[in-house]
Amino acid sequence: MIVGIDLGTTNSLIAYYSEHGPEIIPNRLGKRLTPSVVSIDENDEICVGETAKERRLLYPDTVAEVFKRSMGTGKKYTLGSRTFTPEELSSFVLRALKEDAEAYLGMPVEEAVISVPAYFDDKRRKATKRAGELAGFRVERIISEPTAAAIAYGLYERNRDTRFLVFDLGGGTFDVSILELYDNILEVRAVAGDNYLGGEDFTAVLEKDFLEEMKLDINHLDRKTLAHIRSRAEQCKLELSEKRESVLSCMIDGEKREMTVSYSKYEKECEPLLDRIRKPVQRSLSDAHIRLSDIDVIVLVGGGTKFRMVRDFIVRLFKKFPNTSINPDEAVALGAAIQAAMKERREEVKEVILTDVCSFTLGTEVSIERGRGILERGHFCPIIERNTVIPASRTERFYTVHDDQTKIVVSVLQGESRFAENNLLLGEVSVAVPKNKAGEEAVDVTYTYDINSILEVEVKVISTGEKKKAIIRGKDNGMTDEEVAKRLETLSYLKIPPREKEENKLLLLRSERFYEESIGEDRAVLEYLIRRFEDALNSRDGGRISQAREELQDKLRELEEL
Repeated sequence: MIVGIDLGTTNSLIAYYSEHGPEIIPNRLGKRLTPSVVSIDENDEICVGETAKERRLLYPDTVAEVFKRSMGTGKKYTLGSRTFTPEELSSFVLRALKEDAEAYLGMPVEEAVISVPAYFDDKRRKATKRAGELAGFRVERIISEPTAAAIAYGLYERNRDTRFLVFDLGGGTFDVSILELYDNILEVRAVAGDNYLGGEDFTAVLEKDFLEEMKLDINHLDRKTLAHIRSRAEQCKLELSEKRESVLSCMIDGEKREMTVSYSKYEKECEPLLDRIRKPVQRSLSDAHIRLSDIDVIVLVGGGTKFRMVRDFIVRLFKKFPNTSINPDEAVALGAAIQAAMKERREEVKEVILTDVCSFTLGTEVSIERGRGILERGHFCPIIERNTVIPASRTERFYTVHDDQTKIVVSVLQGESRFAENNLLLGEVSVAVPKNKAGEEAVDVTYTYDINSILEVEVKVISTGEKKKAIIRGKDNGMTDEEVAKRLETLSYLKIPPREKEENKLLLLRSERFYEESIGEDRAVLEYLIRRFEDALNSRDGGRISQAREELQDKLRELEEL
């Protein structure tokens, strides 16, 4: 069984292809979305999803979130006394999804197709693959989120040539992709985006406003208070999608602080974020060499597209209504599941040829003449431009720059800056050249980039015919089987709690949070009900546990409505 996974910044989902088509697999709490939040408790147990999200409000120093934004970087997250990489944190989310899928399907799940933002570079894509391997998956296919979404919407089954734009605004990343369908080929024409723009940033606007309105210095607030403010800001943002006005209410040092927020004021303050959305749209259209009027269908993906403000902006920008026939939270996971079924060669899935593009320009470092024979090093020469359809192969000729030069070093770079030092160094290939006058010796440098994001570099010395080839996988492009096994062993002491305990653990955490936020009689009643529930759990009496749980849940619902 191969499953499809949308490993999101804010939420993650897992899906499979059933006899009825692609279906989302519910998690251990019966929900379709699993928050991409990880926490470690006092027993060295890993909490993932809703439980970790609840712990964020009580024990923020033990919680990590939005770590997808740091995939492929050297950033470390400290949870209590433990330190983890973004890949390891992502692997805990994937491991929880894997356990949920195996429990739901009643069989082992060993392989996954995992989606990534179209704008993820090679380093981030390989980090995602590593996370899957650490979770116990075999990951042979990484699929871009816009392509997965297009498959889910069934656009590849249209009977006529179609150009469509996938607008993907998630919790932490933004992608815009232009795809074209002809015959049975689904071709990505252009991608653009912002790895640091998402729904979380719209929440941060309200959080900043509240701190300023209440004259609170963020440097003088503990992480627990900040987590509380962020949670209430998120709730206020969701309410503003339905109402013209909302109240952001927080308990600060035992005092209730409130700020009334109007939708119009909030929209105005979010204008810089909306402007950041506009730029990748314009860039993708320019790279694809098409006009906005040439787009036939606009597809919305990601939870951020459900916000009224974003929807209104999309209609104004594109001057047409988008396709919203599928829940934008689920489109990518469903598409990944269909891709998994294609990989399994399922007869009921129509085979479609998927083409992708190189998201970033690939090139090398060169020296340029600045007049009077003065050479300036450190310039970037593109070889395969961004948004080139892959697989692709391109050749450029380069010459020696010094008399009696004995070797040429080809630095393999990825990025868009005209200066080499600002781009990502993927590797180097060095070849020997005969001594000669500057400019008399030359090499042909050929870059070949395939659909699995593997770059082959060939350097051929023109005068001697000598060739040297190298597979450039990037400095952090993968782990050997031995390295994966070793890291799995290192992390094995960390256990995800048994599935049957999750609901009770989450309820106790929610109760503890409400206890801290309550005063007077409500607090006293909560303490009584929490103790009653804990006693019932210790008794292991099913009927007693069920009754105590229901009484506690009723009280929490009552407090939520206040």
